[in-house]
Amino acid sequence: MPVWIPVTIAAAFAQNLRFMLQRHLAATQLTPAGATFARFVFSAPLAILILLIYAAVSDQAIPRPTAEFLAFGAAGALSQIAATIAVVALFSARQFAVGIAFKKTETVQAAILGLLVLGDAVTPAAFVAILIGFGGVLALSKPQEGQVRFVNRATALGLLSGLLFAVSGVGYRGASLSLAEGDAVLRALLTLSAVTTFQTCIMAAGLAVTQRAEIAKTLRAWRITALVGLTSLIGSALWFIAFALQTVAYVKALGQVELVFSLLASTLIYKEKISPREAAGIALITASVLLLIWSV
Repeated sequence: MPVWIPVTIAAAFAQNLRFMLQRHLAATQLTPAGATFARFVFSAPLAILILLIYAAVSDQAIPRPTAEFLAFGAAGALSQIAATIAVVALFSARQFAVGIAFKKTETVQAAILGLLVLGDAVTPAAFVAILIGFGGVLALSKPQEGQVRFVNRATALGLLSGLLFAVSGVGYRGASLSLAEGDAVLRALLTLSAVTTFQTCIMAAGLAVTQRAEIAKTLRAWRITALVGLTSLIGSALWFIAFALQTVAYVKALGQVELVFSLLASTLIYKEKISPREAAGIALITASVLLLIWSV
C-alpha cells in the first residue's frame, strides 16, 4: 500500500477531532474567527520545533525558500484561514456530519485546480471515484424544512469553504514541489512551519483590529485551544506530507473518509439523528474511497 494512503486516513481522523474541538469553542466561548485563530497560535511553534528536530535527526539541511514557495504558501495560507472560518460558521447552520459534508465539494474543485495550476491529472477510474463521492455529498446536502435546495446560507458557506480548501491544498502542494532539496517529509514540515507562522501573524493582526477580545479569550481557554492546536498540528503535518507524495485530488478524495468519522461523532457524541438519505450519502462516499484506493 502506498504510504500516502494511511497518512491521509490518519490526517482525516486528526482533522475531525480538531473540528469537534473548534465546534465546542465556537458554540460556548469563541467566535468563528477566534476558534480559527486557536488552531494556529499553538501549532506554529510546535511545527518549527518538529522541523528542526527532523532536520537534525535525518541529517538534512533545511531548504532555502524561493519566491515561488512563498507565493504558493501565502495563497494556501490565506485560503485556509478563510475556509476554516466558513466551515466553523457552517456548524451553526447544519448538524455536524452534514456540515463537514458540504466542505467536501473541495474534492472535485481540487481536481480541476490541480490540473489547471500544477498539471496534476487523474486517471479515469479515479475521476469516477471522485464523482461518486461528489454524489454522496449531494445526497447529504438536502436543506432543512422550509429551505430551498442549494439556495441557503449553509450551502453557500459549504461551497465557499470547499473552493477555498481546494485552493489551499493546491497551494501547499505547489509550495512543497517548488523546493529543490530535502525528502518529502522535510519539505512538508518546512511548508507547514512557514504557513502556520504566517497564518498566526495574519490572524493576530486581524483580530487585534476587529475582535481584540478574542485573542485574550483564546489564551484564557488554553486547555481546549491548546488541544485544537495540537490536533491541528498533527493533522496538518500529515496532510502536507500526503500532498508532497500525491496529487491533491487523490489526497482530498481519500480524505473524504473523514465523513465516516464525523458521522460517528454526530451519532455517538452529539446524539444527532442521521436520516436514510444522509446514510445513503455516507455509503456513496465510502464506495468512492474504496474505489479510489483500488484504482491507484
